[in-house]
Amino acid sequence: MDNNKCTPGKDGNKYVPFEKRTGESSVVFFTRDLSEEGLKKIYDKVSSVLCGKVAVKLHTGEAEGPNIIPRPWVKELFASRLPEATIIETNTYYEGSRYTTEEHRKTLEINGWTFCPVDITDSEGVAALPVNGGKWFKEMHVGKSMLNYDSLLVLTHFKGHTMGGFGGSNKNIGIGCADGRIGKAEIHTAKGSDNMWSIAEEELMERISESTKATVDYFAPHICYINVMRNMSVSCDCEGPEAEPVTTPDVGLVASLDILAADNACIDLIYNLPYGGGKALIERVETRHGLRQLSYMKELGMGNDRYTLIDTDNGDAVITAADAVKDIKPEWKPDRYNTFWGRNKKR
Repeated sequence: MDNNKCTPGKDGNKYVPFEKRTGESSVVFFTRDLSEEGLKKIYDKVSSVLCGKVAVKLHTGEAEGPNIIPRPWVKELFASRLPEATIIETNTYYEGSRYTTEEHRKTLEINGWTFCPVDITDSEGVAALPVNGGKWFKEMHVGKSMLNYDSLLVLTHFKGHTMGGFGGSNKNIGIGCADGRIGKAEIHTAKGSDNMWSIAEEELMERISESTKATVDYFAPHICYINVMRNMSVSCDCEGPEAEPVTTPDVGLVASLDILAADNACIDLIYNLPYGGGKALIERVETRHGLRQLSYMKELGMGNDRYTLIDTDNGDAVITAADAVKDIKPEWKPDRYNTFWGRNKKR
């Protein structure tokens, strides 16, 4: 495919309010319960599609990353719901504490991912998956051993991202399942460029989404999504202890069988935070044109940007994003699960 003839979309910096969206609707589950019990409760709402050999894709973080999903939550989920499951990861494109498999294994131990198997899927090579309907790619390179699994739980720490604007389920798969040398380079680096991060804004969002589509199509319909809206720095967990301090208040957990609905619900919750609580993340998303992730997933037919939001804390009542966050104060308060502090302030 001649990528030079492709033209990125526009308006990745423009938020589309819920009432102005059109099309079909999906179901998104929500809980304010940021704990082991909350994670199990929201998991139970979407887990029926998982079968056979289950992989769990989550961002295990750079060494001593302060904002990664609390290990006790995941340990309890594995013990009570997924005793035979495996966390899957890939090595990084940049040189850091997860650049090689050996370094990556040491970092997993430092960060506490020692209670279950962790498969670094590109440690033994890569595989190519087709990208159906893509304009940038005909195929995407992923970790070879990812293809050994039957189902995928996408367990995502929702937060900001230096280049993507935000990191939701789309980024967790699109970057996180692409292998560390070929796939990630195809997403981030223009051919012939000396700058490894030469692709940005709308084009980057589209490439991430096409990469995601390859993995989603491979596992469908045995795939589900949980986004953890806690410790939401404007920085990705790739930045480890150097991540920008968290200022956005914690919100809750979101789950769906629809990747677009899950990520769009999180964005809506951020935009609806009262008293300007979402200001930092909104600025990060819009300045990086990150909203193109959402509009392009819709164009690719990956899901719906309209959804019914179910409040699992209140009898599965139907609520709006504004309802869900109306009582949240505009200040982040660390919880008892913080192990590493990085640049966050203890309070």
